[in-house]
Amino acid sequence: MLRKTVLALAFVLGIWSIAVPLAAEAQQARRVYKIGVLSLTMFDGTTLAKVVVEGLGRRGYVVGRDIVIEDKSADGKADRLPALASELVGLKVDLIVAGAAVAIRAAHDATTTIPIVMAFSGEDPVKSGFVASLGRPGGNVTGVTAVARDLAPKTLELLRDAVPGLTRVAVLTNPARPEHAEYLRIVQAVRPQIVQLQVLEAAGPDQYDAAFAAMTQQRAEGLVIFGDVMFTRDSERLAELARVHALPSAYLHRAFVVAGGLMAYGPDLRQLLDLATEYIDQILKGANPGSLPVQQPTTFKLAINIKTAKALGLSIPQSLRLRVDEVIE
Repeated sequence: MLRKTVLALAFVLGIWSIAVPLAAEAQQARRVYKIGVLSLTMFDGTTLAKVVVEGLGRRGYVVGRDIVIEDKSADGKADRLPALASELVGLKVDLIVAGAAVAIRAAHDATTTIPIVMAFSGEDPVKSGFVASLGRPGGNVTGVTAVARDLAPKTLELLRDAVPGLTRVAVLTNPARPEHAEYLRIVQAVRPQIVQLQVLEAAGPDQYDAAFAAMTQQRAEGLVIFGDVMFTRDSERLAELARVHALPSAYLHRAFVVAGGLMAYGPDLRQLLDLATEYIDQILKGANPGSLPVQQPTTFKLAINIKTAKALGLSIPQSLRLRVDEVIE
């Protein structure tokens, strides 16, 4: 009888020794991560938070079961971002996803311990001080950047392909963006000598009219707009000004072409955002953001507004049409 009791007790203890670790493991697996999303404005008609949820969903995460999203958008008002970043820190989020350089800066200034994933950045993350280097960020920030050194001269080349015989090109820059001066140096170093560049500046929307008036006065035949959060936000107005001044125009983002600009050539931001969710997944699984290299764009897309081309009297060459990823009517 005693032997049976001992065996029964040993069996129960054995089951308990197995069940306890399994229960603990299950409890750990059910941890719900709190993810903060900090954005300046909507992206291509949707929110950064929605893109993050979709990307993580493809990686097996379910809202409410695995993740909770704390969405903080500044609705285009950059001065709100520091306070929103502080709110996310106060909510003790496990990770912050930031879209646009001004949002990344606000998150970077708010915390040095919470991991920050750059969804995309139009500024050089090294020169901006977000990371020590692209290969080894070294701090709490990593992710993806939309910056590509060859983008500006390539945009100029494509505009010349669309407008044969183009000789005078206006370049709209934001003097508040130091990298615009670097982009300009790159363009000037590689541009064909037959193209004369006319550099105009606009530090705010109130300077757009004067900049376009100067383009007309200098008899510009085309326009390249460097990438900038302000310019992207004002895509509709800039596209309208280009139309009024009869300037074939090129920018980086599809939104500009949808608004009526002639063409856009730039990184596939959807691809960059998907890469960002891969970083989120890795960090939630224990990866150190400081050792995850920052990714640069590898895929670029060309969009052309055919209706605008017709209004400008342009016939897009077949060689260029074959390279177009999206035609907008």
